[in-house]
Amino acid sequence: MKKINILWVVLLTVWAETIFAHAILVKSSPAKEASLKTPPTRVDLWFDAPVGPKYTALAVVNSKGERVDNKDGELEAFDKSHLSATLKKLTPGRYGIRYRVQSEDGHIVTGKLFFEVTE
Repeated sequence: MKKINILWVVLLTVWAETIFAHAILVKSSPAKEASLKTPPTRVDLWFDAPVGPKYTALAVVNSKGERVDNKDGELEAFDKSHLSATLKKLTPGRYGIRYRVQSEDGHIVTGKLFFEVTE
């Protein structure tokens, strides 16, 4: 009887983690709050699980709120946990990265982070 109860607990735990798993940003380039001497030419975001393309959005804005990405944000073909976009030529200043993705469980996840290009 004990073995059956333990099996149910394990199965329910795995099932719950799968059902309620929201995508979490685990890495970015540039890194959050990075201070860079050389302006980046692209932004890369990695999540802990694949995300769906349906509601995916990525924008990089300057301190005036103007977009400085090339509006070409997309998921990598062979790694659906990797979202990237290329950037226009950046000048010194603070920049924000805003993203929106759909987790495997269907929930929309949004976030933002910042980096700075120094003189």
